[in-house]
Amino acid sequence: MISVVLCDDHMIVRAGLKQIIHQSSDINVIWEFESGEDLLAKSKEIIADVILLDISLPGINGLDVLKELQQNGIKIPVIMLSMFPEEQYAIRMMKLGASGYLHKDSPPEMLLGAIRTVYRGKSYYSPAVTRKLLEQKEKNQGKLPHERLSSREHEVLEMIGKGISPTDIAKALNLSIKTVSTYRTRILDKMEMSSNAEVIKYMIENNLLLV
Repeated sequence: MISVVLCDDHMIVRAGLKQIIHQSSDINVIWEFESGEDLLAKSKEIIADVILLDISLPGINGLDVLKELQQNGIKIPVIMLSMFPEEQYAIRMMKLGASGYLHKDSPPEMLLGAIRTVYRGKSYYSPAVTRKLLEQKEKNQGKLPHERLSSREHEVLEMIGKGISPTDIAKALNLSIKTVSTYRTRILDKMEMSSNAEVIKYMIENNLLLV
């Protein structure tokens, strides 16, 4: 029996996920939490096979919970749950250590398939994410990471490299902060990086910081 830990702040969502899971004959929810803080407080006591973790939790969010679980040496594979588009966020979550990423609108059989996949020690990619990975690989063949960016993304990249805040980038380029955040996510995905620090290090090493 595959044992699952469920962490989501919405009771109705947790009930729906449990109903789907308990319809299977080989998967069972054994722990249930409504906040990241509660999960982390019990993390060293948990013996389970898979954690289903919502990204948008109140207080400490799912991404920070994922990072802290790793820092605490918790080896249980984590599937991130979210309403954010898979094509935009899944690859980034994988780079940060998640074993899977699942959109909350996914059909029940996809949820069960994802749990079984990560239980077997593999990463779970939906068909849409797999297609995007293949497309990126073909498109980026032979290109350096920064050469994969559009002109506007290059502008944002240079400002990130100089340590300029998202607010100041938005003002300088006459964009909303939300749009700057979207550009940053695209840049990280295209360059296969997970943080501003990686971007800055790359730009310094490749002499890309313009005066």
